[in-house]
Amino acid sequence: MIFRSLAIWVPLALTIACSGRSGCSGNEASFSNAAQTRGSTADPALPGLGDGTPALMQRLEAALAAKGPDYEARTHHLNEDGTPKYVNRLILETSPYLLQHAHNPVNWYPWGDDAFARAKREGKPVLLSVGYSTCHWCHVMERESFEDEEIARYINESYVAIKVDREERPDVDDIYMKAVQVLTGRGGWPMTVLLTPDREPFFGGTYFPARDGDRGARKGFLTILQEMKAKYTTNRGEVAARAQQITQQIAAAAAPSRPGAVPGPSLIDHAARTLARSFDVVWGGFGIVPKFPRPVALELLLRYHRRTGDPRALQMVTLTLEKMSAGGLYDQIGGGFHRYSTDARWLVPHFEKMLYDNAQLVPLFLSAHQVSGREDFARVARQTLRYVAREMTSPQGGFYSATDADSPTPDGDDEEGYFFTWTPAEIEAVLGAETARIVSAYFGVTASGNFEGRSILYRPLSDAEVASKLDIPVDRLRETLQRSVPRLYEQRLERPAPLRDDKILTSWNGLMISAFAKAALVLADETYAERAVRAANFVLHELRTEDGRLLRSFKDGRARHNAYLDDYAFLIQGLVDLYEATSTLRWLEEAVALQQVLDQHHWDADGGGYFMTSDDHEELLARGKPTYDGAEPSGNSVALLNLLRLADFTSQEEYRERAEQGFAAFATEISRSPTASPKMLAALDYYLDIPLEVFVITPSEGGDPSPLLARFREAYLPNRVFTLTEEGEPLSQRAQVVRVLEGKQALGKRPTAFVCERGRCELPTSDPDTFARQLAKVVPLLDGQGR
Repeated sequence: MIFRSLAIWVPLALTIACSGRSGCSGNEASFSNAAQTRGSTADPALPGLGDGTPALMQRLEAALAAKGPDYEARTHHLNEDGTPKYVNRLILETSPYLLQHAHNPVNWYPWGDDAFARAKREGKPVLLSVGYSTCHWCHVMERESFEDEEIARYINESYVAIKVDREERPDVDDIYMKAVQVLTGRGGWPMTVLLTPDREPFFGGTYFPARDGDRGARKGFLTILQEMKAKYTTNRGEVAARAQQITQQIAAAAAPSRPGAVPGPSLIDHAARTLARSFDVVWGGFGIVPKFPRPVALELLLRYHRRTGDPRALQMVTLTLEKMSAGGLYDQIGGGFHRYSTDARWLVPHFEKMLYDNAQLVPLFLSAHQVSGREDFARVARQTLRYVAREMTSPQGGFYSATDADSPTPDGDDEEGYFFTWTPAEIEAVLGAETARIVSAYFGVTASGNFEGRSILYRPLSDAEVASKLDIPVDRLRETLQRSVPRLYEQRLERPAPLRDDKILTSWNGLMISAFAKAALVLADETYAERAVRAANFVLHELRTEDGRLLRSFKDGRARHNAYLDDYAFLIQGLVDLYEATSTLRWLEEAVALQQVLDQHHWDADGGGYFMTSDDHEELLARGKPTYDGAEPSGNSVALLNLLRLADFTSQEEYRERAEQGFAAFATEISRSPTASPKMLAALDYYLDIPLEVFVITPSEGGDPSPLLARFREAYLPNRVFTLTEEGEPLSQRAQVVRVLEGKQALGKRPTAFVCERGRCELPTSDPDTFARQLAKVVPLLDGQGR
């Protein structure tokens, strides 16, 4: 259950704004430096803090008023007129997650120097709480502990409390997640860490029930806070020594391994065989529950199948995609995938939807469609993109971040998954008895349900099996579904929807730009390219500073926070994909410009590889170089693949040399655990292959390249660069960047295809069949290397 107040309006004339294309950055909230200093010692009117400092309270109330009449305060502490009883500094932030906590009775600070300066001045430990807006257990801990006035009073009197949105500050999250893993052997969100005023951790965990005995816990959160505060007060030296020890372990974990030789193809083979050992041969996917889609691992297997012909690698991918898209993990009515499955068969998901999951799954389904020729995989990609277009796209074209797992019920409580589940009666009310009988049978809807007395829609049987069971023709079944699903979707829109995190992150937008661009190319649909172009224009205009640097997050007209490695890497990847999809040279030029910024501010000139943070970023306990490809690929994995693609586009060998340095820098690490870095192994696959340089040139007098392009779209070619261009001035301009185009032209006034390897080309052809044979050339992974 999530709590909300009625819509409120506080009629104050004061407003807080941030203007300019670059927006605001850091922990600013339209304060002058002097005001920020005063704010660090001021207090809101909260339990244990009295009536609040007038100047600070005026600012907080002004910020609340600026939210407008439709603002909903997430709290059950309300005044008689429905306005929130409490407001803290988080009302000055733009992060939806931080704003969810803006009316807790806790004296929250955003991450920044003010909080740590106060902790040092008052001799208090710091309570750091990290989460994100669609995190179910973050909501639970908020309701149980941070909305509890007794617990809040103790925190306010005994700690300095900091709340962090992990999606806006992945650097902070990464550092202190390592601390929690050191302390407990595992991690997760909400993340709870106690720090010294020097930012060093001495205690950590994830979710804690509020009080002793709650949810079977021996000690509750309040008791833990009391005990740790007593220990901090009476044994400060011991606490400091422990904190320093943990900090040293964090620094050691972030320290780069000794560089080695660039790995060979046997490492990719080893990773594929390791994945096979953990594969679920019945339901697809890897390991035990909970099950995550992890597209990076499936992508590697598709590449492995291409280079080896191993049928099992392809079967692992296709079975997993079949079961995922047939299960409750996939939104059968609205499209798009939920976060993960709580069971082995992908039936019961954790119902939040993340932009980055869907952005990676679309290209994966498109690739599987190319390899297998299966239209059902293309259909899932289209439906997922339709979901993103209608539910996750801002009016300006940027893509929103996520939607919540919880949603309101008719009783006013919030329950996980309620929005997505159905009863037979609800379906019958929309479709009528006979149609509902067919639709319910198809989607496994029963009176008893499969989740909390309701039914998660899934597809337990094939179309043919359902039609046989109902004794109707398959065509009638499909026609019925085609008519009924949109009606169920429209009816579902009448329900209160899960909350949406509408901040726009550069990195996740880069991933989704790639998804739309690849769909435009593979499915020959220009509307997908148009959406990718709008998003790219938005990010480059709103999240790039005048000196060419990127910012991380955009919300309410404000761009904030220095960009990280993944912001640059994912956006560069998206722009290169957009160039291939549109043939607009600008996108490749923008990618090259951003690569220069990334190389200047993130590259490790001594050891190779890219740091997560820039050379002028806030100094934290460690400066790591990420390589783990988990729910998202690591920035280094994508960056190395970008370098190789840019090398093949521009013929600038320094890109390839830098990629080699990166592979060498991470050789020891990825050799130790190759399945932890499948995206980096995908980049290695590109490096070890002889990538194709594919060009289709149309004559200036015109000519239809569609027959050639149709063969290109059918081909699964992960290791290639592609350009479609018209000869004449467009070709000459493009050849200034894409050097290998120099001297090429359409032959016989017909669209002509060139398939080249490092500038050495096959005979140009206008024949689609010849072109297809040239594209089908594969360098075996283990029998020979392209180096």
